[in-house]
Amino acid sequence: MHIPHDAIQRYTYIDRAWHWLLALFFFLAALSGLAFFHPSLFFFVHLFGGGTWSRILHPFLGLGMFFFFAALGFRMWHHNLIDANDRRWLMAAHHVMAGHEERAPPAGRYNAGQKVLFWLLTLCMLGLLVTGFCFWRPLADGLPIEVVRLATLLHAACAVGLILLVMGHIYMSYWTRESIRAMTQGWVTRRWAKSNHPAWYDEIERKR
Repeated sequence: MHIPHDAIQRYTYIDRAWHWLLALFFFLAALSGLAFFHPSLFFFVHLFGGGTWSRILHPFLGLGMFFFFAALGFRMWHHNLIDANDRRWLMAAHHVMAGHEERAPPAGRYNAGQKVLFWLLTLCMLGLLVTGFCFWRPLADGLPIEVVRLATLLHAACAVGLILLVMGHIYMSYWTRESIRAMTQGWVTRRWAKSNHPAWYDEIERKR
Protein backbone atom coordinates (compact mmCIF):
# COMPACT_ATOMS: atom_id res chain seq x y z
CA MET A 1 0.00 0.00 0.00
CA HIS A 2 1.45 3.35 -1.09
CA ILE A 3 1.16 6.11 1.49
CA PRO A 4 1.86 9.67 0.24
CA HIS A 5 4.69 11.55 1.88
CA ASP A 6 2.25 14.20 3.11
CA ALA A 7 -0.11 11.70 4.78
CA ILE A 8 -1.47 12.35 8.29
CA GLN A 9 -2.54 9.50 10.53
CA ARG A 10 -6.18 9.93 11.51
CA TYR A 11 -6.97 6.53 13.02
CA THR A 12 -4.74 3.90 14.57
CA TYR A 13 -5.05 0.20 13.86
CA ILE A 14 -6.91 -0.29 17.16
CA ASP A 15 -9.39 2.48 16.28
CA ARG A 16 -10.12 0.86 12.94
CA ALA A 17 -10.40 -2.64 14.41
CA TRP A 18 -12.94 -1.51 17.04
CA HIS A 19 -14.89 0.42 14.39
CA TRP A 20 -15.24 -2.50 11.96
CA LEU A 21 -16.05 -5.00 14.69
CA LEU A 22 -18.71 -2.56 15.89
CA ALA A 23 -20.07 -2.31 12.33
CA LEU A 24 -20.22 -6.10 12.04
CA PHE A 25 -22.11 -6.55 15.31
CA PHE A 26 -24.41 -3.63 14.48
CA PHE A 27 -25.57 -5.24 11.23
CA LEU A 28 -26.01 -8.65 12.85
CA ALA A 29 -27.94 -7.21 15.79
CA ALA A 30 -30.02 -4.98 13.52
CA LEU A 31 -31.01 -7.78 11.14
CA SER A 32 -31.84 -10.22 13.93
CA GLY A 33 -33.85 -7.52 15.72
CA LEU A 34 -35.73 -6.36 12.61
CA ALA A 35 -36.93 -9.92 12.14
CA PHE A 36 -39.09 -9.46 15.24
CA PHE A 37 -39.98 -5.83 14.55
CA HIS A 38 -42.59 -6.58 11.87
CA PRO A 39 -43.93 -9.80 10.29
CA SER A 40 -42.82 -8.65 6.82
CA LEU A 41 -39.21 -8.70 8.03
CA PHE A 42 -39.36 -12.12 9.66
CA PHE A 43 -37.45 -13.66 6.74
CA PHE A 44 -34.24 -12.26 8.30
CA VAL A 45 -34.36 -15.15 10.78
CA HIS A 46 -33.08 -17.44 8.03
CA LEU A 47 -29.71 -15.66 8.28
CA PHE A 48 -29.37 -16.94 11.84
CA GLY A 49 -30.77 -20.48 11.58
CA GLY A 50 -34.42 -19.76 12.24
CA GLY A 51 -36.62 -17.89 14.71
CA THR A 52 -35.43 -19.66 17.84
CA TRP A 53 -31.75 -19.07 17.12
CA SER A 54 -32.44 -15.46 16.16
CA ARG A 55 -34.16 -14.89 19.50
CA ILE A 56 -31.25 -16.54 21.37
CA LEU A 57 -28.48 -14.74 19.49
CA HIS A 58 -29.98 -11.24 19.28
CA PRO A 59 -29.28 -10.13 22.89
CA PHE A 60 -25.70 -11.44 22.73
CA LEU A 61 -25.14 -9.68 19.42
CA GLY A 62 -26.51 -6.53 21.04
CA LEU A 63 -24.11 -6.87 23.95
CA GLY A 64 -21.24 -7.33 21.51
CA MET A 65 -22.29 -4.20 19.65
CA PHE A 66 -22.43 -2.22 22.89
CA PHE A 67 -19.03 -3.54 23.99
CA PHE A 68 -17.27 -2.45 20.81
CA PHE A 69 -19.05 0.91 20.82
CA ALA A 70 -17.92 1.47 24.42
CA ALA A 71 -14.36 0.45 23.52
CA LEU A 72 -14.27 2.90 20.62
CA GLY A 73 -16.15 5.60 22.49
CA PHE A 74 -13.73 5.42 25.42
CA ARG A 75 -10.92 6.29 23.01
CA MET A 76 -12.81 9.12 21.30
CA TRP A 77 -15.20 10.77 23.77
CA HIS A 78 -12.77 13.55 24.72
CA HIS A 79 -12.54 14.58 21.05
CA ASN A 80 -16.34 14.95 20.95
CA LEU A 81 -16.92 17.48 23.72
CA ILE A 82 -19.04 20.34 22.32
CA ASP A 83 -17.73 23.89 22.84
CA ALA A 84 -18.68 27.40 21.75
CA ASN A 85 -16.98 26.98 18.37
CA ASP A 86 -19.11 23.92 17.71
CA ARG A 87 -22.28 25.82 18.46
CA ARG A 88 -21.27 28.45 15.89
CA TRP A 89 -20.52 25.64 13.43
CA LEU A 90 -24.02 24.24 13.90
CA MET A 91 -25.50 27.64 13.12
CA ALA A 92 -23.60 27.58 9.82
CA ALA A 93 -24.27 23.90 9.06
CA HIS A 94 -26.47 24.79 6.07
CA HIS A 95 -23.45 26.39 4.40
CA VAL A 96 -21.44 23.21 4.94
CA MET A 97 -24.22 21.09 3.43
CA ALA A 98 -24.17 23.40 0.41
CA GLY A 99 -20.44 22.83 -0.04
CA HIS A 100 -19.21 26.11 1.45
CA GLU A 101 -17.15 24.89 4.42
CA GLU A 102 -15.23 28.16 4.41
CA ARG A 103 -18.31 29.96 5.78
CA ALA A 104 -18.32 27.84 8.94
CA PRO A 105 -15.88 28.13 11.86
CA PRO A 106 -12.81 25.89 11.45
CA ALA A 107 -13.54 22.36 12.64
CA GLY A 108 -11.23 20.44 14.94
CA ARG A 109 -10.62 16.70 14.81
CA TYR A 110 -14.40 16.30 14.53
CA ASN A 111 -16.88 18.92 13.43
CA ALA A 112 -19.97 19.73 15.45
CA GLY A 113 -22.20 17.51 13.32
CA GLN A 114 -19.98 14.51 14.00
CA LYS A 115 -19.96 15.32 17.71
CA VAL A 116 -23.76 15.52 17.87
CA LEU A 117 -23.91 12.20 16.03
CA PHE A 118 -21.55 10.62 18.57
CA TRP A 119 -23.70 11.65 21.54
CA LEU A 120 -26.95 10.63 19.84
CA LEU A 121 -25.43 7.23 19.10
CA THR A 122 -24.38 6.99 22.74
CA LEU A 123 -27.92 7.73 23.95
CA CYS A 124 -29.40 5.13 21.60
CA MET A 125 -26.83 2.53 22.67
CA LEU A 126 -27.50 3.12 26.35
CA GLY A 127 -31.24 3.04 25.73
CA LEU A 128 -30.96 -0.30 23.92
CA LEU A 129 -28.81 -1.76 26.69
CA VAL A 130 -31.08 -0.75 29.58
CA THR A 131 -34.39 -1.57 27.89
CA GLY A 132 -33.06 -4.83 26.45
CA PHE A 133 -32.35 -6.19 29.92
CA CYS A 134 -35.94 -5.38 30.93
CA PHE A 135 -37.40 -8.13 28.73
CA TRP A 136 -34.49 -10.55 28.38
CA ARG A 137 -35.95 -13.74 29.83
CA PRO A 138 -35.39 -15.12 32.40
CA LEU A 139 -33.39 -12.12 33.72
CA ALA A 140 -36.50 -9.90 33.82
CA ASP A 141 -39.04 -12.37 35.19
CA GLY A 142 -39.69 -10.27 38.28
CA LEU A 143 -40.55 -7.01 36.50
CA PRO A 144 -44.16 -5.80 36.20
CA ILE A 145 -45.68 -6.38 32.79
CA GLU A 146 -46.22 -2.62 32.35
CA VAL A 147 -42.46 -2.02 32.68
CA VAL A 148 -41.71 -4.79 30.19
CA ARG A 149 -44.17 -3.35 27.66
CA LEU A 150 -42.77 0.16 28.03
CA ALA A 151 -39.19 -1.16 27.75
CA THR A 152 -40.14 -3.04 24.57
CA LEU A 153 -41.56 0.12 23.01
CA LEU A 154 -38.55 2.22 23.99
CA HIS A 155 -36.19 -0.50 22.77
CA ALA A 156 -37.82 -0.40 19.34
CA ALA A 157 -37.64 3.42 19.27
CA CYS A 158 -33.93 3.39 20.17
CA ALA A 159 -33.29 0.72 17.54
CA VAL A 160 -35.02 2.75 14.81
CA GLY A 161 -33.12 5.85 15.90
CA LEU A 162 -29.81 3.98 15.86
CA ILE A 163 -30.43 2.54 12.38
CA LEU A 164 -31.32 5.96 10.98
CA LEU A 165 -28.25 7.55 12.56
CA VAL A 166 -25.98 4.86 11.16
CA MET A 167 -27.52 5.30 7.72
CA GLY A 168 -26.77 9.01 7.96
CA HIS A 169 -23.24 8.26 9.13
CA ILE A 170 -22.63 5.97 6.14
CA TYR A 171 -24.03 8.53 3.71
CA MET A 172 -21.96 11.39 5.11
CA SER A 173 -18.83 9.24 5.07
CA TYR A 174 -19.42 8.55 1.38
CA TRP A 175 -20.33 12.18 0.70
CA THR A 176 -17.11 13.50 2.29
CA ARG A 177 -14.40 12.25 -0.04
CA GLU A 178 -11.51 10.29 1.49
CA SER A 179 -13.35 9.77 4.79
CA ILE A 180 -13.82 6.05 4.14
CA ARG A 181 -10.11 5.64 3.38
CA ALA A 182 -9.31 7.21 6.74
CA MET A 183 -11.14 4.35 8.47
CA THR A 184 -9.86 1.61 6.15
CA GLN A 185 -6.21 2.67 5.81
CA GLY A 186 -5.84 5.08 8.72
CA TRP A 187 -4.49 8.15 6.95
CA VAL A 188 -5.61 11.29 5.13
CA THR A 189 -3.77 13.79 3.00
CA ARG A 190 -2.79 17.19 4.35
CA ARG A 191 -5.01 18.76 1.70
CA TRP A 192 -8.02 16.82 3.04
CA ALA A 193 -7.25 17.69 6.66
CA LYS A 194 -6.77 21.38 5.88
CA SER A 195 -10.00 21.50 3.87
CA ASN A 196 -12.30 19.53 6.19
CA HIS A 197 -10.75 19.97 9.66
CA PRO A 198 -8.55 23.09 9.51
CA ALA A 199 -8.29 23.55 13.30
CA TRP A 200 -7.11 19.93 13.65
CA TYR A 201 -4.65 20.47 10.80
CA ASP A 202 -3.24 23.60 12.48
CA GLU A 203 -2.84 21.67 15.74
CA ILE A 204 -0.87 18.96 13.95
CA GLU A 205 1.33 21.53 12.26
CA ARG A 206 2.07 23.26 15.59
CA LYS A 207 3.12 19.94 17.07
CA ARG A 208 5.42 19.37 14.09
